[in-house]
This record gives sequence, C-alpha cells and structure tokens, in this order.
Amino acid sequence: MIYDALRSLLPRSIARYVMHFEASIDDAVSNFAGALPPAVRVLDAGAGETAHKHYFSAQQYCGLDLGIGDHAWDYSQLDVLGNLETLPFPDATFAAAINIVTLEHVVHPDRVICELGRVLAPGGRFLLVAPLQWEEHQQPHDYGRFTRFALDRLLKQAGFTEISIQPVGGIFRLISRRLLNALQFFPGPLMLVAAVFFAPPALVLPLLDPLDKDRSFTLGYICSARKPS
Repeated sequence: MIYDALRSLLPRSIARYVMHFEASIDDAVSNFAGALPPAVRVLDAGAGETAHKHYFSAQQYCGLDLGIGDHAWDYSQLDVLGNLETLPFPDATFAAAINIVTLEHVVHPDRVICELGRVLAPGGRFLLVAPLQWEEHQQPHDYGRFTRFALDRLLKQAGFTEISIQPVGGIFRLISRRLLNALQFFPGPLMLVAAVFFAPPALVLPLLDPLDKDRSFTLGYICSARKPS
C-alpha cells in the first residue's frame, strides 16, 4: 500500500503532514490514553495488529478483534478473539474503550456501540474514529461509511453523553489524499512519472484546507463520549 510506503520512507514531520488522517488518529489516541488514570482497564475494540497498545502502557490494555479483516495482518498479539456485536465481558468491565476505524467492518454498528456502552463502567470514556470518504478496504468485510449525524445518533442511542464529533480535514486534504492514492495505479517506473504531476499539488492543497469551514467533505471523524455516571 502506497500510504504505508510513504509513512516509512518520509521524514516524520512530512509523513504527518501528508498522512494527516493517521497522524490525527495517533494524536487522539495518545491524548485519550494520557488523560486516563493508571492501572485502569482499557478495551481496544477492533484492535487488529494492536497498533495502539503502546499508548496504554500505564493501563491494563485488552485488544479484541475477530481476526478476519486482513489476511496479511498478524493477529497473534490480540488478547481476545471475539465479535464486537457480542462482547465476551461482563457489564462495566472497562474504564475506557477505543474503536478506531473499525465500525465500517461490522454488519450492525448500532449493536457494537451499544455493546461498548454495556461493558464500560459508569463514567467510562469512549474514543471512536470512523471514516466517511474512504476507499473500500479489507474486502469483503467493508459495510458502510458514517456521517457526523449517523455517529451522533448511534452514540445517543447507546446512551452516551458529552459527545464530541470532529471532522479530520476538509475537501482540500481529501483531494490531496486522493491524488496520492492515484499513484498506486501506475505500474513500475510510471509511478515516478505520475508523482511529478500528482505530488506537488498533493503537498500544496492541504494549505488551503482552512477555506473549507463546514468540512462535509472529510476523510472521517474523531468522536469522544462518556457513559453517564
């Protein structure tokens, strides 16, 4: 995947600029973990390769996934193999939970959000990241995209309060991302030729993103919420 290649080859500051969505997610998870008390139990629901585990070194981290999304992934570091729609935990088991770009891979997202609410203790915190403008991935396990209004409804329906839903970038960052995405369709040396035309606008366009005030054209949303005490 060209995104992974970019992250590994570019200097960190440039990679964060180009891969703004991923950088924003990393920052959100880091801040979320940093605000939690030590030693509390945290559920990473849809943990995949447990890429976010290191942020929770001060807490008791539990990574759960069904383990079928990507045949190239290593799921061996998971703590629990399980279905997000029927979590194998008692009520109020965790003080916090995260669900990072996983909701599009479940058939019944409303059930998943309700289950996460169930296993959170009263006052428990929840961090959710969901895509809006994103290509199909992990086929055939890719079932939907989410507007800010759908996410608000799902969270409220599950009883969450203190809901915050923030778009990650606007139309100019979206176009920039799509220009970089297009490079993968050029074979071999042709990719370098295409990069001459695609890369410069992809690097400049994010500077115009403040012009998009509404940000309805966004890659996705970072949401935070709390279970009532």
